[in-house]
Amino acid sequence: MATKTKLKTLRSIKRRRRVRGKINGSAAIPRMTVARSLKNIYVQIIDDEKQVTLIGLGTNSKAMVGKIEEKESKMDKAKKLGKEIAGLAKEKGIEKIVFDRNKFLYHGRIKALADGAREGGLKF
Repeated sequence: MATKTKLKTLRSIKRRRRVRGKINGSAAIPRMTVARSLKNIYVQIIDDEKQVTLIGLGTNSKAMVGKIEEKESKMDKAKKLGKEIAGLAKEKGIEKIVFDRNKFLYHGRIKALADGAREGGLKF
């Protein structure tokens, strides 16, 4: 009999495959994927045709050190991260993306990051 944590892991893998099966990034419209931990949130913009990460950023990365304070809430950090990734994408000439929420529900920090990216000028 499977344990509770193993069942949770299997369900998350199933969700990830279901979400990922419906979207695909290209050179014209790359994929923006999100990963989340208890303390940090990470985002990458990926070209799936060449299998190359174009931009990668996290709340604990060197580029975000001066822009995020320790006392800020995780939601505020995620929103700032979204704005920052949108700015970096604009510099590289990326206007449109496909959003890959991974296995996470579209609410909370994931939604805040997406809203921040939209405010920064990305379209998805």
